[in-house]
Amino acid sequence: MNKKDWPLYIELINREVVPALGCTEPIAVALAAARAAEELGKPPENIDAYLSGNILKNGMSVGIPGTGLYGLDTAAAVGALGGKSELQLEVLKEISPEALKKAKVLLAKDAIRIHHRDCPEILYIEIILTSGNDSVKVIIKDLHTNICLVEHNGKIVFEKVQKEEKISSEEEKQVKMTERDVWDFAMNAPLEDLRFILITAEVNSRISEEGLKGDYGLRVGRCIDENIAKGLLVSDLSNEAVRRTAGGTDARMAGSALPVICNSGSGNQGITATMPVVAVVEKLAASEEQLIRALILSHLTSIHIKSSMNRLTALCGASVAATGASCAIVYLLGGQYEQIEYAIKNMVGNVSGIICDGAKNACSLKVASCVSAGVQGALLAINGISVSDNEGIVEADVERTIANLVRLSSPGMLETDKIILEIMTHKGGLKEKTP
Repeated sequence: MNKKDWPLYIELINREVVPALGCTEPIAVALAAARAAEELGKPPENIDAYLSGNILKNGMSVGIPGTGLYGLDTAAAVGALGGKSELQLEVLKEISPEALKKAKVLLAKDAIRIHHRDCPEILYIEIILTSGNDSVKVIIKDLHTNICLVEHNGKIVFEKVQKEEKISSEEEKQVKMTERDVWDFAMNAPLEDLRFILITAEVNSRISEEGLKGDYGLRVGRCIDENIAKGLLVSDLSNEAVRRTAGGTDARMAGSALPVICNSGSGNQGITATMPVVAVVEKLAASEEQLIRALILSHLTSIHIKSSMNRLTALCGASVAATGASCAIVYLLGGQYEQIEYAIKNMVGNVSGIICDGAKNACSLKVASCVSAGVQGALLAINGISVSDNEGIVEADVERTIANLVRLSSPGMLETDKIILEIMTHKGGLKEKTP
């Protein structure tokens, strides 16, 4: 048991499991716009946003918190006119009705132009605000909050050196771990050192309840509730896990003003790593200690798998987070480490091909499918059943299986990502305007 790395695991979780308000891609656009507006010192007359394909894909169709509106142009407008950059991924937390009113005026003038920037970075945001003869440029790269350049009237105000830019993958890879390490840490670390993870259950449960009682998006979670009431479905382990998770995603994708706790830069991944665990703990009447250790197991497994992938990929991140949740469910059902490996193999053998075609209301459907698969994979694992190593991309060694999934995601699905974006932008979703 490698206890010396446990403080690093806690640090890693605290870096990757953080609060955010709204979908992280448009929120990162709002963050860049807010920082630019603070530097400009007056309301912008025009906003130009140059964005990498994955930012476009994940921002075109998603609701912007507190606005009742959708899209990247809305995110840029409200960020510039009412955002606070010091709030990071909660940049729109204190947006005022007056700021929203001004943003709508700017949107009505068609003063916000969205452009596709063909660049090597997967996550790239360049915002240019202009007012009269003054302009400010802000660039975010690699991480949603990594502001690496602020330029005012052509003069550099702030710049990060190259070695600091790619914080995400490099720092994650420095924390070497295996799934066995994750299990040992989650099961044996002092409980008081892990108690911080309860914030994920507290915050994500609130948005889950909001989605179940409100009229958000596709109402996937709420429809399960309604069908249980009609007697068409039952309140079993699987449906409880699915409805609680989908409810949170319904609300988040439709622009709920409630925050979420993310995992690896994604709110949906944070909800998916959290709410199935909460639902199963409640269904089994498990203890608080079991809840804490299960949440740590779920979130750190998700980070372990996701950390070797590109931050944004064509592989649906919910499938990774649901794999973490599946491992946690195995633990809650009394399983041991061997069954944890079975659960991972079952998930890789089942939902590894789900594509990400952008953040949108229909994400709740994919989340629901992945969580259902996670429960099924856990139940099979508990019974000693696993996808065998002669099937698909699954191997006998669980770390090799994870490595194969990573390879499928990046570089395997890079061309898939391009085709998805091409399809999305050629059906009228992207309205690019020339300056």
